[in-house]
Amino acid sequence: MARAVEGEYRAFMTGNEAVARAALAAGAHYMFGYPITPQNEIMHLWRKLAPQYGRGFLQTEDELAAGFATIGAIVSGKAAFSATAGPGTVLFQEPLSMAEMMRLPVVLVVQQRGGPSTATVIYSQQELTLTCFGGNGEGIRLVYSTSSHQELYDYTIKAFHRAWRYRFPTFILGDGYQAKMREALQLYDPALRGIGPIPARSIFGSRRTDTEEPLLHLRNSFSVEEELGEVLERHLADYARAVPELVEHEFFGEDGGELLVVAHGVVGRAARQAVQELRRDGQRVNFFRPITLRPFPKKAFREALHRSGGAVLVAESAEGQLGNLVRLAASAEGLPDYRGYYRPGVGITAEEIKEAVLDERAVDAALLESRK
Repeated sequence: MARAVEGEYRAFMTGNEAVARAALAAGAHYMFGYPITPQNEIMHLWRKLAPQYGRGFLQTEDELAAGFATIGAIVSGKAAFSATAGPGTVLFQEPLSMAEMMRLPVVLVVQQRGGPSTATVIYSQQELTLTCFGGNGEGIRLVYSTSSHQELYDYTIKAFHRAWRYRFPTFILGDGYQAKMREALQLYDPALRGIGPIPARSIFGSRRTDTEEPLLHLRNSFSVEEELGEVLERHLADYARAVPELVEHEFFGEDGGELLVVAHGVVGRAARQAVQELRRDGQRVNFFRPITLRPFPKKAFREALHRSGGAVLVAESAEGQLGNLVRLAASAEGLPDYRGYYRPGVGITAEEIKEAVLDERAVDAALLESRK
């Protein structure tokens, strides 16, 4: 295949274009998709550019077909992916459940939109739970939450490598804002940064004559519950072993903090700015952003919590979907001082997060004064 990116250079583009160019640069072979806003430009640009680099594309009749077509390409040894949003993410759960059971390296980009149902085609962070734990399995998945176009590019490339190495369905969780806005980023040939080709090889077929590797038996249906239990036990053990290598996070702050602001994705970007400004004003506030939502960076979060006095403010454009992961991560220690700044389906700015932090701290100060 011809290289899609020569060298390294600065560019200015939408997030959807960054995803399509990252998949080309990574060496993905095929995309299968069905149109849905706000991810459409990923599909449109891939369809336009793919023939120039010897890649393939098929628009299917719906998201179910896109998911199963992606699986078909993958079992033949091709790195394939798709992109969707909102109601499309719901429909993808059936093929994704099959991929989870059969350990197939499906890569899916989700550009979140408002819900439930059709709702808006603009933006939300309401697809976190569905992406992390959708389907009817155990959520044996890898989910990256991006906050910039550079991360959309970097983690799309990384997603293919992680998916094929660990054989878990892998997601890039973006949103409508990132999909449509334009900003600068660095495009690069992955090989220049020591990232080799996607380790794709045929999953389905006869045993090679030059190896003793057993023929892989792909199954997603079991007649006996104990048999299913044994397979799931192996999958979950593999997942648990991989967690230390997979989890990623961002922390900003220092010991002696009095509040930890937690956010992910594009809201994490606003929260980082808010915390930086608050700290310049003398506020002892720290910042934590989970980059992997599944698996969640529990150990790093607990360390950040200890460095921040045990108080948490979670900001998200959903009604506590990230908050549920945060409280679960802290369940062993409890969160006596937990606050949520929730705006389902609505964007959140740095100024609003600063106001939420300062309002809460003003209330705390008033309560403390009243008890003297």
